[in-house]
Amino acid sequence: MLDMSWGEVMLIGGVALIVIGPKDLPKALRTVGQITSKLRRMAGEFQMQFNEAIREAELDEVRREVDGIRNTVRGVGSTFNPVQTIRDELKGAVEGRTKVGPEKLGPPPPEADTRSLAEATAQLKAEQDAAPALAEPAPAETRTHSASPAAAADVPLPVPGSVEDPFGPPAEPVPSHDAPIDPKNGAAAQ
Repeated sequence: MLDMSWGEVMLIGGVALIVIGPKDLPKALRTVGQITSKLRRMAGEFQMQFNEAIREAELDEVRREVDGIRNTVRGVGSTFNPVQTIRDELKGAVEGRTKVGPEKLGPPPPEADTRSLAEATAQLKAEQDAAPALAEPAPAETRTHSASPAAAADVPLPVPGSVEDPFGPPAEPVPSHDAPIDPKNGAAAQ
């Protein structure tokens, strides 16, 4: 603490015993201890206040920065309002296409069909009557499969089990439940 050795402490204790006397020495030591504890407490409080002042100074800087950011945001917030911007654009698009330009709005909407249901039905019947009647297919007895044999010969049929076969190679036969199973490979014995 004060960088004193035991010899120095004994010397001070001996001088105090002679000067103060043996009767008042315990009171004097108690008073010195109380004063020392008060000094330590005061030093701790001073250090705590000093640290708090430093923290407050740092906080003041941070507060100033935050206030500056708030002021900046308030200044920008009054000039930029995304909701109002969108509202203005929609209002302009609804009020007049020429303000924005038709190429930006896309193709014009289709004209509304104001015909009545009866008129539309009459027009559809007239179109059906005007269309040539489709030839009805011949009955099954009169149909022949004599499509040109040359056309049938032009398309080769795939070989079963080949790469061109749309059904793939033939599957292995499924063993019946009655067939005994070979214990070596687990397949049905034949």
